[in-house]
Amino acid sequence: MPTVDVKRDELFAALNQTFTDEGFDELCFEYGLELDEVTSEKEMISKEQGSDRATNASEDVIYKIDVPANRYDLLCIEGLVQALQVFLKRNTAVQYRRVEPADGQRQRIVVAPDTAKVRPHVVGAVLRN
Repeated sequence: MPTVDVKRDELFAALNQTFTDEGFDELCFEYGLELDEVTSEKEMISKEQGSDRATNASEDVIYKIDVPANRYDLLCIEGLVQALQVFLKRNTAVQYRRVEPADGQRQRIVVAPDTAKVRPHVVGAVLRN
C-alpha cells in the first residue's frame, strides 16, 4: 500500500475543517484509509539521520496516510481532499460525459490473450481538458 505524506495544516485548510488526530484517524477509517503515523519532518530526519541533522527541519505536523494501491486519485492532497469532501457530502462526485473524439477516431484497448486469462474484462477512459 502506498503511503502519502500530507502536511496536516494544509490538509485541514483545504478541507475547511480541523480535526483532532483521533478524529481524523476515525474519518480515514470510515472512508477506508489508514492514518499510519503522525510525525514531522524534524522527527523523520531525527529517526533516519540523527537529531543533529534535524536542527533546521520543519516541525509542521505530517500525516502519513496509507492509500489502497488501486486509488491513484488519492496520491496527492488535491485528490484526497476531493474524495473526502464528497464522502463528507460537502461536494458532489465529478460527473464525466462521453464525447466523441474531434477526429472521429476512437482509441482501442487491446488485451493480450495471456492477460485475458486472468483479466477478462477491461475498462478505460481518455480524459481531455
